[in-house]
Amino acid sequence: MARRWRPELGLAVVVLVLGVLVVAGTLDVSAAASQLGLGPRFFPMLVGGAMVLIGICYVADVLRGGRADPEESEDVDADAPTDWRSVGLVSGIFLAFAALLNVLGWIIGASLLFFGLSVALGAAHKGRAALIAVVVGVVTYALFVKGLGVTLPGGPLEGVI
Repeated sequence: MARRWRPELGLAVVVLVLGVLVVAGTLDVSAAASQLGLGPRFFPMLVGGAMVLIGICYVADVLRGGRADPEESEDVDADAPTDWRSVGLVSGIFLAFAALLNVLGWIIGASLLFFGLSVALGAAHKGRAALIAVVVGVVTYALFVKGLGVTLPGGPLEGVI
């Protein structure tokens, strides 16, 4: 009998389960639609639905014998060990963002998230990375709060923006 459990199947199941969780979590969101007619449920439902569809197709492909192609990129060494330091840094940055989001607010929290990730992943120009992180934090806040009517935590900047 062929071995059914492979890493590809694990990833396929994770994608499927995450998609179901995103869709289920989005069903609890209740807010009015924006001026464009798109409410805060639109994009999470779109992403969650796509994840469910991709997860189902991926599970079916793996169960039918599909295999991932080996990495053939010219700048990636498939035999190199995992960089656990980077994995730990990125994971820690995301956990810190989740823990501090309500305290710092979206703009400060997202700016620190984007800056921290860029530095952890090797940004050469930290000043430029910081500037871009702040711009992305402010722009995403404005798009979600002003454009879609989604409430994001303001933190210390509540009322300023």
